[in-house]
Amino acid sequence: MKNNMLTLGIETSCDETSFAILKGERKVLSNVVVSSLKEHKEFGGVVPEIASRAHLETLLACLKLSLKKAKVSLKQIDLIAVTRGPGLMGSLLVGLSSAKALSMALKKPLVGVDHVIAHVYSGMMSDPKLKFPFLGLAVSGGHTLLIEMKSPSRYEILGRTIDDAAGEAFDKVAKMLGLGYPGGPEIDRLSRGEDTNKFFFTRPILTQDSLDFSFSGIKTAVFYKVENLKKNKPLSLRDKKALCAGFQESVCDVLVQKSVRAAKTRKLKAIVVGGGVSANSRLRALFTKAGRQENLKIVFPDMSFCQDNAAMIAGLGAALHREGRQKDGLELSAYSDFNRRDRRGN
Repeated sequence: MKNNMLTLGIETSCDETSFAILKGERKVLSNVVVSSLKEHKEFGGVVPEIASRAHLETLLACLKLSLKKAKVSLKQIDLIAVTRGPGLMGSLLVGLSSAKALSMALKKPLVGVDHVIAHVYSGMMSDPKLKFPFLGLAVSGGHTLLIEMKSPSRYEILGRTIDDAAGEAFDKVAKMLGLGYPGGPEIDRLSRGEDTNKFFFTRPILTQDSLDFSFSGIKTAVFYKVENLKKNKPLSLRDKKALCAGFQESVCDVLVQKSVRAAKTRKLKAIVVGGGVSANSRLRALFTKAGRQENLKIVFPDMSFCQDNAAMIAGLGAALHREGRQKDGLELSAYSDFNRRDRRGN
């Protein structure tokens, strides 16, 4: 693969429409992201039909803007990388159909990418010194996974959530407290500077040997605490801040402890934290502290790579293409569930 190869990345797995142009495997020439989040807020979550329509309405404009910012033309593109899953099936098919059409029209190779793995791989784009193998923690509204990354195409799932994903728990607790959607950023904001022990919630580590996660219990504990407080008087802003701090500390503490345990068990020297929850300031602080104490390299992707974006899709797609192990065609299919993905390469 030539070092100056241009990859067009396409991401439409949920409520972000994104196109990016990457030179080689690291240099981002453009990364355009347009979110339909505002249209979903009143419903308290993403509405699949609204998300699909938003992709259709913004797709062409995002592509044109991405090319303009990168100062390249479609004819110069060497490779097309697209998210094939997991995500909302309607949204995925919008991006996948566009990628196939471009691949066929331009006569350029096509690579399908798992966007959860791309979140972890984005650490390679943020830190030039990062090398395989390393531990990846993918943590978002839909997924919480511990992954041993052996190469761009070879990885092993070490642990996963058995109920709510971490980001999902943030959203549900925020709804209990009347904070709106999405809940993660608001809980992060209200928690800053608060006493994390005023409302202490048990850390659900499960068994000491397990690398799986469970966040449903924390969510339920917050619910009962809220109901108990409301018996005496309406929740004050001070109560909400303390509840946010206690809940966030519990979730972040579990994420850090499990990740460190996995890294030490597998004798891995680096941990990459990717996905929407990786933007959480407390999670970053606790991981940084644990990294110093355990002599582990901790890598957080740039903030622009935390949300769903096409740059990480282009990066992983280019790496897979370089390996030569993945050659997709017009038969490439989408999948909504990470567990139903194509196991090729593992």
